[in-house]
Amino acid sequence: MVSQPKPASDKSPYFDIAERFGVEIDFRPFIKIEPLSAKEFRQQRISILDYTAVIFTARTAVDHFFHLCEELRVTIPESMKYFCMTEAIAVYLQKYTIYRKRKIFFSRTGKLEELATIIGKHTKEIYLAPVSDIHKDNLFALLNTKKVNYTKAVMFRTVSNDFADGEVFDYDMLLFFSPSGITSLLKNFPDFKQENIRIGCFGPTTAKAVKDAGLRLDMEAPTPEAPSMTAALELYFRKEQSNGKKNGK
Repeated sequence: MVSQPKPASDKSPYFDIAERFGVEIDFRPFIKIEPLSAKEFRQQRISILDYTAVIFTARTAVDHFFHLCEELRVTIPESMKYFCMTEAIAVYLQKYTIYRKRKIFFSRTGKLEELATIIGKHTKEIYLAPVSDIHKDNLFALLNTKKVNYTKAVMFRTVSNDFADGEVFDYDMLLFFSPSGITSLLKNFPDFKQENIRIGCFGPTTAKAVKDAGLRLDMEAPTPEAPSMTAALELYFRKEQSNGKKNGK
C-alpha cells in the first residue's frame, strides 16, 4: 500500500513495477489536507495585503492561498510577486493569475538553496509564506541566514485520513512519505503489530518517525542507489527475487 493518492497518469513507475514483479499496489492516503476557514486564519492577525511577495513551495499552498483570499474578499494587487520552489508551481499559478516573468520567480533546480538565493536577491520585498500546520523549516532556516523579512501563515492543516469501519487493511508492505502518515497509522490502528509487514519510507524525518514508533524500517529512500521511492521499491523487489532464486524458490 502506497500512502499517497493514485497517480493521475497510467505511465507512473508504480504501475510498471506492479506489472514487472507481479504485485498488487493500492493507493490509500493516510493523511489529507484541510483548509483553514477565514475565521481561523484571522486569529493569526495577518493581513495579506501587508506583503509584497508570496513564497510557494507546493501547488497545494497555491490553491489554499487564493481560495482563502477569495473567502476573505481580498483582491491581490498586480504588483504582487511570487517566488516558487519549481517551474511547475510557477506555471500552475496561471490558474489564478496572469503569468508575467517580472513578477514570478522560481528555482530551476527545485532545490531550497537556489530558491533561498533568488529570494535573497530581492531584499526589499516583504514575504508571506503559506504553510500547513505541520511543515519543514529547512527553507526558513536559509532565509534567516539571509535576513529575509518573511512571515509564515498557516492556511491549511494536515489531518489523519481515518479508515472507515470495515475498510480492508491487509497489506504485505506499507510505504510512507511523512511522519504524519505514521501518526495516522497508529491513530487508526492503535493495536497495530508489524510482524511480517514490511515498512518503507521516504525522507529522514519519516524514517525517524518509524523508528520512534518502535516499528521496523525495511526500506528507505532516498539513497545514492535509489533516489526515489519507486527506485527503492524496484531495488527491493530485485533483491527479493535474487534471494528467492538463491534459495531455490
